[in-house]
Amino acid sequence: MTQVITANADGLALCAAKLHQGLAVAMPTETVYGLAADATQGAAIAQIYALKNRPQFNPLICHVPDLESARHLGVFNAAAEKLADEFWPGPLTLVVPRHENTPVHALASAGLPTLAIRVPAHRVAQDLLRAFGRPVVAPSANPSGRLSPSQAAHVAAMLPDIPVLDGGACAIGLESSIVGCLEGAPLWLRAGGLSRAQVEACLGQTLQEVPETQDASAKLAPGRLARHYAPQAPLRLNAKTAEADELLIGFGPHAPDTCAANLSPTGDMAEAAAQLFSTLHAMDGLAEAQGKRLAIMAIPAQGLGEAINDRLTRAAQN
Repeated sequence: MTQVITANADGLALCAAKLHQGLAVAMPTETVYGLAADATQGAAIAQIYALKNRPQFNPLICHVPDLESARHLGVFNAAAEKLADEFWPGPLTLVVPRHENTPVHALASAGLPTLAIRVPAHRVAQDLLRAFGRPVVAPSANPSGRLSPSQAAHVAAMLPDIPVLDGGACAIGLESSIVGCLEGAPLWLRAGGLSRAQVEACLGQTLQEVPETQDASAKLAPGRLARHYAPQAPLRLNAKTAEADELLIGFGPHAPDTCAANLSPTGDMAEAAAQLFSTLHAMDGLAEAQGKRLAIMAIPAQGLGEAINDRLTRAAQN
């Protein structure tokens, strides 16, 4: 049974001790709850892959408390330094070349010469990272392909044997955006809690795309598998009304009164992003209880809508 741990000094010390023992704990971040383990221990990282049933060609994101710590793990070019200075701590992951002396185990990189690194903004995550004193890998605390958890209760339901450090509901509720800062122009690898427009404004240039079908790009960043972030119930996109065997998730002030839920009654994209996974969790449970499918209204593609639609498209894959 899941042990939900209060995020006080004793709770932080307990979780840091478990990490030192090579065990996994779930920690809150401003994006989603992460399944954390010592990034320097191969056995600890392997445990994360096993707990999530995650393909081992899908790399993991390393979390550190600050940019200085990150520089010990990876090589930061001018673009990476600029983005880190502007957006860290925050919902941005940078993929950079592995430092030749990095302490991070190769398994975290899935055999690639690159490393995905993030500095989370959540106070509890920061406190745990500083108490532990080493980088942690922390993919979303859910079985691979399932809905990401934005509350401690979501972790408890999906990974009942994992201790959860309770930091409340995640403020952003979407995974981090991922930008590759390697040779050549910066790459837009995953839409997330930071919009492409914000990143491009910071850099003063357009981000390059990589095809979803390109094997190397799929391996560069987490979350690029075709079916990902999926509820148990089938999900239909861009619905206007619900069919007889569906529960409709709405968006905006013009959603039908028959909607079972609304991501944002006012049409606020940040609210919709923050509510996405918690709403899908709740509606998936209701759909299972009622023997129904899910349908969701169209979400505008601008701003955080790009990330929301990315998650929904992957969730709806058969």
